[in-house]
Amino acid sequence: MTDQGRHFTLKNDAGVQLANGGLLEHYELAVCTYGALNENADNAILICHALTGNQFVSGTDPSTGKPGWWSQYVGPGKAIDTNRFFVVGVNNLGGCSGSTGPSSINPATGSAYLNDFPSLRVRDWVATQHWLMTQLNIKKWYAVVGGSLGGMQAMRWCVDFPEAVERCVVIASATSLTAQNIAFNELARSAISKDPRFADGKYASQNTLPEDGLSLARMIGHVTYLSGTGMNAKFGRSLQRGSFELGNSDAVQFEVESYLQYQGAKFATRFDANSYILFTRVLDYFDLGRDFGGDVSKAFTQCDARFLVIGFSTDWRFSAQRSEEITDALIRATRHVSYACIDSEHGHDAFLIANTRYEALLRSFIEGEPKHG
Repeated sequence: MTDQGRHFTLKNDAGVQLANGGLLEHYELAVCTYGALNENADNAILICHALTGNQFVSGTDPSTGKPGWWSQYVGPGKAIDTNRFFVVGVNNLGGCSGSTGPSSINPATGSAYLNDFPSLRVRDWVATQHWLMTQLNIKKWYAVVGGSLGGMQAMRWCVDFPEAVERCVVIASATSLTAQNIAFNELARSAISKDPRFADGKYASQNTLPEDGLSLARMIGHVTYLSGTGMNAKFGRSLQRGSFELGNSDAVQFEVESYLQYQGAKFATRFDANSYILFTRVLDYFDLGRDFGGDVSKAFTQCDARFLVIGFSTDWRFSAQRSEEITDALIRATRHVSYACIDSEHGHDAFLIANTRYEALLRSFIEGEPKHG
């Protein structure tokens, strides 16, 4: 049994005032909803996607023909049960799955924005999602849920619109990036920008794509989403082709090399390079404590939601320590918070992969009694 969802696009002609001081006068958001909104309009759950996610949370992603990126946890009878909840997935502004982004036409010029699309912050996404909330007649989010970059959005929701969120689930995330994480993002951006076909971001106007650069960027990122233990268990030193027999002149290729090359090439045909650069910058810029003297607990003081914070044992890109820092800040702010570190060999990708304990924890929190009940 599946819930394929309802796909649609909503246009905002009032625009949005961006954190960079500019005004984006018109934008569209591509949305997919699952389940039905109840009479009280209080059973809605917003799922915020990570760096390369989209609105197709469950069911089938029509762009790939494959299951939505969180189908393990969202759907009829699943941890986030679409028989009970009205689940909303939205492609973030600046994306490349139907929402207004670098490949969209700029009404002021009649040409695509390309690398002239304005810079964004997480708070800009939250502002546009809040507008979407009003368009869907949702009174209050039963929960806002997100992993990685999605978790940053979930936290920002609770700070910017505390009255609008009953529950908040923050998975494998952080209140700001470490220097190492920023460095990995810069490596990925450099791989793209140094591809000759990138053409300073104007590649679409020249009918080309920086496939080599985008593929390499994905390979760099993908390695950081896995764990050493998981990679060794899956690939070890197994060969895709060739051998180490003396006298063999065939080129040797390890299975892990073939896997990364495949993942990179596949990604380069489905994701926009300018969107990738834009989104990694949003990651770099995020700092929940910036407006509060660097004290994240002060940011959380104004939040009214119940929180569930989840980390994973082998995640080194967004380590469990970062989830513990979020939890400690919520405790200092005397907010209601539960925390768990889930054992998994899958590194940062663990938040996307089936795990019995993770599923039970998520289900229990989502189905639990309301804070004010």
